[in-house]
Amino acid sequence: MTESRERTFGAGTHTSRGQRGRTSAHARSSSRPSRQSTSRSFGSPTAGHASSRPSLGARSHGPHPNRKPVSRTGGFDKPLLTRRRFLIGAAGAGVLAVAGAGGAFMINRSRRAEEADTVENVLTVPEAAVTTVDDLEYAEDSTAYMSKVMDVTLPYGSLVWENDGKVAACLIPGDDGTPLTQVGLLDLETGTLTTALSQAAGAAEGFEIYDVRATSHGALWIESDIMDGLWRVLSAKSDGEGGLGEPVVMDEGLCEEWQTPTLAIVEDQGFWQVLPCLDGPCSTEDSVLMQATLGSADASVACTSHGRMACAPYGADGAVVVAPRTDTSSIHYQLTRIDVKTGQVTDTLALPRSMKPLEVAFGPTGFSFAFDAGYAYGDGIANIGTYTPDVESAPSGGDYSRVPWFNYSRVPTCAPAWCGPYFFVKSTRSVCGVDLGGSTYFAFDAEDGAQSFGDYLASSGAKDRIVTYASLHDEPVDGPEVKRCSVRIWAPVSA
Repeated sequence: MTESRERTFGAGTHTSRGQRGRTSAHARSSSRPSRQSTSRSFGSPTAGHASSRPSLGARSHGPHPNRKPVSRTGGFDKPLLTRRRFLIGAAGAGVLAVAGAGGAFMINRSRRAEEADTVENVLTVPEAAVTTVDDLEYAEDSTAYMSKVMDVTLPYGSLVWENDGKVAACLIPGDDGTPLTQVGLLDLETGTLTTALSQAAGAAEGFEIYDVRATSHGALWIESDIMDGLWRVLSAKSDGEGGLGEPVVMDEGLCEEWQTPTLAIVEDQGFWQVLPCLDGPCSTEDSVLMQATLGSADASVACTSHGRMACAPYGADGAVVVAPRTDTSSIHYQLTRIDVKTGQVTDTLALPRSMKPLEVAFGPTGFSFAFDAGYAYGDGIANIGTYTPDVESAPSGGDYSRVPWFNYSRVPTCAPAWCGPYFFVKSTRSVCGVDLGGSTYFAFDAEDGAQSFGDYLASSGAKDRIVTYASLHDEPVDGPEVKRCSVRIWAPVSA
């Protein structure tokens, strides 16, 4: 068993690398170099999926004729990149475009019209094939399954995300509210916290850091100017010393037109998903998942949905998972795993009509999804909870309807993760591990002073360790007030 370590970081006590530079070299350039349009083929993992899968293709960078760039330049020498500058110039609604060595596949709209109601691989699960958490035995002693290897204290109100097992991104409240937030990178091996961004890159223009994800390769984050209704997506490579290099602006948009993006990060690839505002001037436009290498403004479209994506993207191991609409007249959401290196779709799963997941994920057992509302149809998957196949490995050939399923039948609040043989979910107040092979589940003890939501799951994907955190505010009768964010790192107990 690994000895547990404890680290404490308060305001002004952690390592600070400061601001590496507010303006990227790309943004400072007076003229942007031209870029060649690149294309890839996007194959279906199984035959017969083309009629119902989302448009995954055309990794192209041309401007969109219907999108006007945001005119504000602030401290930058030119208007910033806008989302629609990355999209394909409309050459016609019914075009099958094939370009480049591999080709880029776009579904022909006339073909979609002919096969409008055809949805392949729709999940059907009988009630008898689903086991719920209530069918399992509760193990009182979680230490028989997982041991705490480190305990780190961050400022109260910090938020934590862990995506690669080496580094966790921390959104830390600023001292006295100025700035509102900072970005810290927590080394999960040493427990060292480094302040990578002491303020937003656009702080001089009124921007604040809104959201962040990070890996050992670098970080991806969003900055927001709520006064002017603007958002920006930025990234930076790791500087190799625990901090970040030069920030690069990759995208920006108007809040009245486009919702603030949701983020995912996998290795050195950053993803941001942009949806049009329901009541805005761009409400009829597509939703897109954008992709770029960290530290580069050369972004591309990883996935297009002709309709709104169901939920935020999920950073899995070597892949990003999204839930776009199928290209059919009926409303189906299709869970889609996209390999980050090749851009290929490696697995898909369509949910029954109008079933909308709150979260999606992918791990050793294949797809997982969560519902925060029940349905009057759908048989075994009609209830609230977090679902995953009750198998040792992902179903062969993507045939998810032929395997048994497990449902952690509690209201979900975040996506699940995997660690060793266990499936982890956020329960009402605790983070719980499920041993499907042993038909048991356990919970990490909530700490004294934890807020109403208790422990929160910071990890995603399948990892060797699991990271949880909780905001603690305790006022014991016989001791000083405790007000901190407790980050705990867990590892499976050796057999």
